[in-house]
Amino acid sequence: MDNASLLALSAPLFVLLVVIEMIYYRLHPDENASGYGVRDTAASFAVGAGAAVVDILYKTIAVAVFVVLYELTPLRVEVTWVTFPLILLAQDFCYYWMHREHHMVRVLWASHVVHHSSRKYNFSTSVRQPWTGLTSQIFYIPLALAGVPPWAILLCGAINMLTQFWLHTDRIGKLPGYIQRVINTPSSHRVHHASQGGYLDRNFGGILMIWDQMFGTWAEERERPTYGLTKNIDTFNPLRIVSHEYVAIGRDVARATRWQDRVRHLLGRPGWQPEPTALTPGTGPEPAPDLGPEPEAPGPCRRCRPDLATGSRCTCEPAGAQSGR
Repeated sequence: MDNASLLALSAPLFVLLVVIEMIYYRLHPDENASGYGVRDTAASFAVGAGAAVVDILYKTIAVAVFVVLYELTPLRVEVTWVTFPLILLAQDFCYYWMHREHHMVRVLWASHVVHHSSRKYNFSTSVRQPWTGLTSQIFYIPLALAGVPPWAILLCGAINMLTQFWLHTDRIGKLPGYIQRVINTPSSHRVHHASQGGYLDRNFGGILMIWDQMFGTWAEERERPTYGLTKNIDTFNPLRIVSHEYVAIGRDVARATRWQDRVRHLLGRPGWQPEPTALTPGTGPEPAPDLGPEPEAPGPCRRCRPDLATGSRCTCEPAGAQSGR
């Protein structure tokens, strides 16, 4: 069974599970859970449908690249019942780094931010996928160079994605700790989708959490997550959902005055902005208004020599007369 067939056969099951979860929320409401919103769910399905269409093009390009690299490398990995779990393990390792870098590099985050844009967390959130997924395929090039057949790379990718569907729910609590630290669970993935500071950029693993354990990015769910972005976009328009970060990058690059700042807007961490300087238009302090030359202060009286330090005034003339001098 190829990648496309596996995903196509899974789509009706996804829809059925979404409907079941919606009914469950209706019968057993939970004020603490994010639940469902009609417009939010519709936006997720619209974005997911668009992603499924454009993904055909991206997967075609990826397969072509993988085939060329596979033919060029002298290495070969035969796919058997013994080697396939090892290939899946290697793919999950590559997925960890792909996922991590899509959080750390802004131009990659512009693609992945789509998946994090919903302020709800339910099964429909899992299908809210980017329309620019070609950037993800770059991270699987090492598998092709190692001699893994292209079809096996895509099949492992499909399996990895399918196993993450059940993670997107508030209705499954924390599992025993030894399970939480080894495989990905709804609790661990809730942390990943949270927007509060202690949870940001955590739990990147797809199938396994051992990569996060090894590289110091694992975090346990301790407080209820707040879902969405640190700066939410407040829109249900699919086109804005998939493009808003690219638009923001273009705006920042056009506004930048130095080439190194333009590069960092693309390759730096999301949220990075240059330090305000006097040379940066619109970022320096406001100039003081021009009020003209200051009036010259009257000099001390030559006769009585008033004490300027104590503020005593001239006593040679009445107080009112000094104001005209």
